[in-house]
Amino acid sequence: MSAPAVERPAAPAGTDKVLEVSGLTLRFGGLTSLDNVSLSQTRGEVLSVIGPNGAGKTSLFNCLTGVYTPQEGDVRFFPEPGVVKSVLGRKPYQVNHLGIARTFQNIRLFNALTALENVKIGIESRQRTGPIGAMLHMPWNRREERESDEEAYRLLTFVGLGKRANEVSSSLPYGDQRRLEIARALGTQPRLLLLDEPAAGTNPAEKRQLEVLIRDIAETGVSVLLIEHDMKLVMSVATNVVVLNFGQVIAAGTPQQIQRDPKVVEAYLGGGDDVDKAAANKPAKAPAKKAPAKKTPAEETD
Repeated sequence: MSAPAVERPAAPAGTDKVLEVSGLTLRFGGLTSLDNVSLSQTRGEVLSVIGPNGAGKTSLFNCLTGVYTPQEGDVRFFPEPGVVKSVLGRKPYQVNHLGIARTFQNIRLFNALTALENVKIGIESRQRTGPIGAMLHMPWNRREERESDEEAYRLLTFVGLGKRANEVSSSLPYGDQRRLEIARALGTQPRLLLLDEPAAGTNPAEKRQLEVLIRDIAETGVSVLLIEHDMKLVMSVATNVVVLNFGQVIAAGTPQQIQRDPKVVEAYLGGGDDVDKAAANKPAKAPAKKAPAKKTPAEETD
C-alpha cells in the first residue's frame, strides 16, 4: 500500500473540480470489480452513478472512502480550490477528515442513541477536545459541547427531523432514519457527500422529501455523488450521470443524453440491436383460431 500523497498542483484554473478519478482498477483474485474507471466531478455538482446490480458502484464508493485500495489508478480530491489531495492509501477516518463523507446501502446508525446523539457523533469527529478535557470539563470543552448541540439541532432541522431530536433512532420511521444518516454525515463538514442508494426502501412521499433534500444540500455548496436505482429521482436531481456496467464506464453525460444512449438501454433492458433484429426476423404467429361461441339453450333447439 502506498503512503498518502502530499499536496500536488491543482487542476487548471476554471475547471474547479472537486473529484477526479483516473483509470481505477480493482480486482478480487480473478474477479475485476472496476476496470479502468475514470470520472470527474465539479464543485457543487450532483453527479449520479447508475448501473445494474453488480456493476461496481459500491466498489467505487469503497475505493473513494479508503475501504478498498485499488491495484491501479488514482483518486484526487480537491477540498478547496487550489488544493489537491490523493485519497489512495488513506484510512477511512483520514479520508473523512479530508472532507469526504458517505452513507451506506444498509443504514448504519447507533440504534440505542437518540437522533441528536447520532448527529453529535459526526460533529464531534471534527472537534479538538480529548478525553482529558472531557473528564475535567475544561472551558473549551463546555464551549464545544454547546456548539455541538446547536449544530446538531440545526442539521436535524435542515433534514426535516428537528422535532424528533430526542427520539431513539431505532424508533424512527425508515425514511427518517435515512435522513438522519445524512444529517450525521453532514456533521463531519464534508466538501463531498457520497450517498449510496438513499431512496432504497422508501415510499413515494419519502422519495420526494429526499429529492428536495439533495437539492438543498447541493445549494449549500456541498458536492453530491449519488448511487441510486430510482431513475425518476436520478433524472430529477442529477446534473450529470455516469453509467457503469460490469465494472466499466459505458456512458457519461446529462440525464437527457443518458436516457437516449443505446448502450444504457441495453445494459438495463438487455439485448439492444441484436434483440431488435431477432424480433424483426422472427416469423409472426398465426392468429389463434376463435373458439365457436357456446350456443344458448334456445339456439340449441333451433
